[in-house]
Parts: sequence; C-alpha cells; structure tokens
Amino acid sequence: MDITERLSFFAALFKVNEHPDLGMWLLYLTILILSIIVYKLGFAQKLPLLKSVIIYLFLIFGCTFLTFLGIFLPIAEGLVVAVLILVIYKIRLHRHKNAQ
Repeated sequence: MDITERLSFFAALFKVNEHPDLGMWLLYLTILILSIIVYKLGFAQKLPLLKSVIIYLFLIFGCTFLTFLGIFLPIAEGLVVAVLILVIYKIRLHRHKNAQ
C-alpha cells in the first residue's frame, strides 16, 4: 500500500511525503489560520488582553497536535467546512438584523 493514497487532501497538496519540513509547516499554518478564523467567527468574545493571549497560546499548542493528525485525517478539510458554515451563518445573521 502506497502512503500517498492515505494522505489527506491538504497533506497531499503540500506534498508532506516528498518535502516533509516545508509540507508540515504549510499544513501547520493552514490548520492554525483556519482554527483562528473558526474561533473568531464562532466563539470569540470580548476578553482582556492577557486572557486572549492565553487562549491563542493554547490554540497554537493544540494546532501542533492537530497537524500530526491532519496528515492522514481530514482535519483541515473539516475546518474549511466549519469556516464556510460560520460565514454563511454570520451573513444571514447580519441580513436578518438589517431587515429589522
């Protein structure tokens, strides 16, 4: 069995099997950026600066673990779907508030 058949879409896109250093960094940045967008769109509240820094530090640490899972599991793909759903929700919410 060839390992390239088991790679997730983003891992195959960034060629993690051919260029592991660059591919893993690109996968990590993709997961981190998508996680930050999901957090901001769906869960972020107005917090003091220190609490926000702590939240983002844990987010950075968690994305490190998710990157290793994202090689074979569709972690980044799931985050893309979550971003799309949250963007659609925010647009509809904004339109509903403007209609009232």
